[in-house]
Amino acid sequence: METKTNYSRRSFLRNSLGTVAAFTIVPRHVLGRGFIAPSDQLTKGIIGTGSMGRGHIKYAGTRVVALCDVDKGHLKTAVGMVEKGVKTFSDYRELIQLPEVDIVHIATPPHWHGIMAADAARAGKDIWCEKPMTRTIGEGKRVMEAVQQHGRIFRLNTWFRFEDRFYGMGTTVKPIRKLVESGLLGWPLKVTVGKHTGFDWKFYWVGKTNLPTQSVPADLDYEMWLGPAPFRPYTSHRVHQTFRGYWDYDGGGLGDMGQHYLDPVQYILGKDNESPVSVEVDAPQQHTDAVGTWRRITYTYADGCQIILDGEGKDEKAAYIAGPNGNLYPGFKSNIPDLEKKLSAFPDPQPQLTDFVAAVKDRRKFALNEENGHRSATIVNMGKIALQLNRSLKFDPVKQEFINDEGANRLIDQPMRGPWSI
Repeated sequence: METKTNYSRRSFLRNSLGTVAAFTIVPRHVLGRGFIAPSDQLTKGIIGTGSMGRGHIKYAGTRVVALCDVDKGHLKTAVGMVEKGVKTFSDYRELIQLPEVDIVHIATPPHWHGIMAADAARAGKDIWCEKPMTRTIGEGKRVMEAVQQHGRIFRLNTWFRFEDRFYGMGTTVKPIRKLVESGLLGWPLKVTVGKHTGFDWKFYWVGKTNLPTQSVPADLDYEMWLGPAPFRPYTSHRVHQTFRGYWDYDGGGLGDMGQHYLDPVQYILGKDNESPVSVEVDAPQQHTDAVGTWRRITYTYADGCQIILDGEGKDEKAAYIAGPNGNLYPGFKSNIPDLEKKLSAFPDPQPQLTDFVAAVKDRRKFALNEENGHRSATIVNMGKIALQLNRSLKFDPVKQEFINDEGANRLIDQPMRGPWSI
């Protein structure tokens, strides 16, 4: 029988060893899924090894340990770019269950983003997702809920709100945000996004009609490529580089470039927690399957701020940002005298956490995360719905649904082909 003295001594030793262990770095697999020792290099699994998936194989502080693709040719190419011993899959559900994977990078067509991101969050993975964040507004809500419920770190991969020169503006977004915060332009503001302010809507991403049915390539699991999307007979123009031209998978130039262009606008205007209250469209009637072009899309916020998407390039003299007290033009030029001197008197914008590895290790929100990413994706998806229906719409930013329009609301949560759901 253990004496009181011996029991106390052994308890002390056990507690002491536990304290020492708390300061000892042990392998991830010993402590269980989700643990990342501070000195560890983060591990990454990539789902979708086309051009975007392969383009981000190397990211400082991370190491690829798993790859997944439904195209054997893409997968083989990606395997040749990483260290030997990487695990490969054709079904993403196997990859996200790997205990050795910290981050899941989703680089598939957008019709898969929502399901994969939500499933990865539930599997305890942090997520790096290509734009657009989701193909529908409803999917964005579900991703946001899953990420937050399971305490994951999410990064949307459009980076212009925090680095790189912002297209035709000749500067990063930071000084533009500072200018708006200063109030020198006045309020409300109108932002015009088109070729004369430095943006290309890439209208070559249009779909084709009356496509011939073709044989599915031997290397492609077309059934898995379609996944939740409606079944359509295979034709090469619907997949890989040209999938963006079809509503089932994306939304043409708006779906491709919209979040790159509009996420920074949300940030610039300080509207990361808001959505427009209306969207107006001027466009030809859209085909039910193939995405077409459009002339103009106008978003209006409750306070009168507007975003104009100039598809035709009509606004040759448009300011990028127009306000009652002054304008900002491409090249960071303005009609406000001594702008730089006046702007120097104002504080810089609040700093942003732009190191994804640090965000994951420290468990802090990344600069572009599931919340503000969902809001900027919602702008894109509002425009896509208005285009598909070819009518202007009113939107409730709090409920995140359209007002008195059942047809538009049916496109918020679109049916998924079984057995897929989010």
